Amino acid sequence: MIYFIGAGPGAVDLITVRGKTLLEQADVVIYAGSLVNPELLNVTKKECTVYDSAGMTLEEVLAVMVPATRAGKLVVRLHTGDPSIYGAIREQMDLLDAEGLYYEVVPGVSSFFGAAASLKKEYTLPDISQTVIITRMEGRTPVPPKEDIALLASHQATMAIFLSTGMLENLSTKLMEGGYAADTPAAIVYKATWPDEKQFRCTVGTLARTAKENHITKTALILVGRFLGNDFERSKLYDPAFTHEFREGNDPLPSWTEDLK
Repeated sequence: MIYFIGAGPGAVDLITVRGKTLLEQADVVIYAGSLVNPELLNVTKKECTVYDSAGMTLEEVLAVMVPATRAGKLVVRLHTGDPSIYGAIREQMDLLDAEGLYYEVVPGVSSFFGAAASLKKEYTLPDISQTVIITRMEGRTPVPPKEDIALLASHQATMAIFLSTGMLENLSTKLMEGGYAADTPAAIVYKATWPDEKQFRCTVGTLARTAKENHITKTALILVGRFLGNDFERSKLYDPAFTHEFREGNDPLPSWTEDLK
């Protein structure tokens, strides 16, 4: 049996309970060594065979997974964050389908969730943004033309931009071409939830300078949008005047809320 498991964004205790349980039972583990926290491997059995996929090709990964599975071993393919986002798992699953082998995917906590938690921010705010765009800059890996950063930026939605730390000058230009003002709030979160995490608040116009001044060249998530500010309307869900299935509206505001105005 093969399990594709999301290891979480970095902190060892942010892997799911299911993921950790399977990791403890695994006979073979193939982990993304350049991204996954190696401390997670401390829970594996003494007899577990561990492979670092950082230097392996797709074919080499499958050459480990297929015979191990056919020998009745429990195989874990450990990916960073959640494997469904930039995890390159589809190509692995297609080849396993061709081999007639069964597998399951165990979701994980993505770094874009970890980054928001570290910043203590909410991506979706009333009257600010109700949409989150997860994307990346075009580099050696192309993106579809209709997903050019400038086109996506025209929506003025919240943006979480992966795999783009080395292209921040171009990223800023694209974002401003799409309609973001240079002073739009932005943040660079380096290794979200890891012990050596770093956060840098900046603007769309100062992304590249901020990264350069702080020597950030990779392993960082770029967040853009007014959700990083402080001006927004409160949620209707908890508004005393708002009626929904579980509560009748028009309740008076408690007296203590006067102190918050």
